[in-house]
Amino acid sequence: MISKLPKWIEYGAFVLAFVAGCINAIGLLGFEHQAVSHVSGTATLFGTSMLTSSFGDILHLAGVLFSFFVGAGLSGFLLHGTRLKLGRHYDTALALESLLIFASFYLLSEGSIYGHYTASLACGMQNALATTYSGAIVRTTHLTGIFTDLGIMFGAIMRGEVFDKRKAILFGLIIAGFISDGTSGAYLFTQLQFQALLVPGLICLMLAALYRLHYKRIREI
Repeated sequence: MISKLPKWIEYGAFVLAFVAGCINAIGLLGFEHQAVSHVSGTATLFGTSMLTSSFGDILHLAGVLFSFFVGAGLSGFLLHGTRLKLGRHYDTALALESLLIFASFYLLSEGSIYGHYTASLACGMQNALATTYSGAIVRTTHLTGIFTDLGIMFGAIMRGEVFDKRKAILFGLIIAGFISDGTSGAYLFTQLQFQALLVPGLICLMLAALYRLHYKRIREI
């Protein structure tokens, strides 16, 4: 149950949502006004492009969708499951995500559209860093599921069920992280352009290092 989870999970979820919000904001402002941290909008653009866009644009959107899929597949290969379990290669996945974000910075700074694909790969990897607990699947790169679960919780309260405060706090932190770094990402992009991607890349790298240190400390106890 969620009440038994360590506090660091909440902090980690907030930071990952912060990273995704930053990448998404930079994507909206710089990747041809295209969000890359979730696929719903991209899939809609892909569908409408069939009638309104050139073959090159259609192929590009398909590439962004496929890159997200491949990124999720890489996480699935590294982590061997969706339930949170200390000792899995979360640090490896986060380090690889940071490298992909750095690659996006380089490619986009050089004017290459391949930077869109590496950014989508990174987001796919992060979204697959999912934890399943207390009947909820938590994602950190978009908020649709979070708001849906909060709505379900609200409906349950009206039926007289017990309010799960810990889950609500976790969801609130994810929402706060995503929105706050949407603002931060937009500001950084206006100041630094694609160099703003270095910020979420460094955050992922630091998070990977902290996880590794925490895991080693737990093993030594």
